[in-house]
Amino acid sequence: MKDIIIALDGHSACGKSTLAKALARELKYVYIDSGAMYRAVTFYAMEEGLITEGEAIDRNLIIEHLSNINISFNYNSRTGKSETYLNGNNVEEIIRTIEVSRNVSEVSKIKEVREKLVEFQQRLGKNKAIVMDGRDIGTAVFPNAKLKLWITANNEIRVARRYKELLEKGYKVSLKDVEENVAQRDFEDSNRKESPLVKAEDAIVLDNSYLSKDKTLRKALEFAYEAMKK
Repeated sequence: MKDIIIALDGHSACGKSTLAKALARELKYVYIDSGAMYRAVTFYAMEEGLITEGEAIDRNLIIEHLSNINISFNYNSRTGKSETYLNGNNVEEIIRTIEVSRNVSEVSKIKEVREKLVEFQQRLGKNKAIVMDGRDIGTAVFPNAKLKLWITANNEIRVARRYKELLEKGYKVSLKDVEENVAQRDFEDSNRKESPLVKAEDAIVLDNSYLSKDKTLRKALEFAYEAMKK
C-alpha cells in the first residue's frame, strides 16, 4: 500500500487530535498537530507582551517576532506522545490552557502567521506518511491529500469533552467559560478572512458524537486503508 497524507479538519473539541494521534500510531505515520503550532505562537505572543491584559493583539509586533519563533515536535518515550516545543522549551501542557484558547483564533487570523506555519507544515509533508489535524489542512495546507476527514460532534458533547479535559489537567474553569470559548472559536474560525474553516468538497464526514474512541478509530482506519490502495 502507498504512503499517503491524511488530513483531518473540524471545529475545536471534536476529537480531531485524539483521532489523528491514534491513526498515526496504528499506521506508524508521523503525527503533526497544526493547532499546537498556532497555540505556541499565541503563547509566545502572550509571554512577550504582544497580547495585553485586555487581550488586545499587536499584529505588527507579532509579525516582526515570527523569525524568533521556532516550533518543533519531540517524541516522549515515557508517555508515548509527541510533544510541542517552543524555542527549545516543552510547552505541550501550557498551550492548552483556556487563556491561550481565548487568543489563538485571533492570532490565527494573521496572514503572515498562517503563511509561515503553512510553509512549515508543507515541508513536513513532503515525504508523505503523515497525519495532520487542524482547521484548513484539507483545503489550504494539503488540498491534494489522498484522504480528507471532516471530524464533527454536536455542541453539547464538544463542550463537555473540553471541560472534562481541562478539569483533568487541573485547570479551574467553569462550564460557562468553556461553552463561550467553544462558541467564540467556532465563529472566528469560520469567519476569518485567511483560510476560514470550511469542509473540503471531497472530505469524508465522520460524526463521533456517539462513537467511542475505538469505534471512531476503526472507521477512520477503514477509510485510510481504502485510500492507501488507490
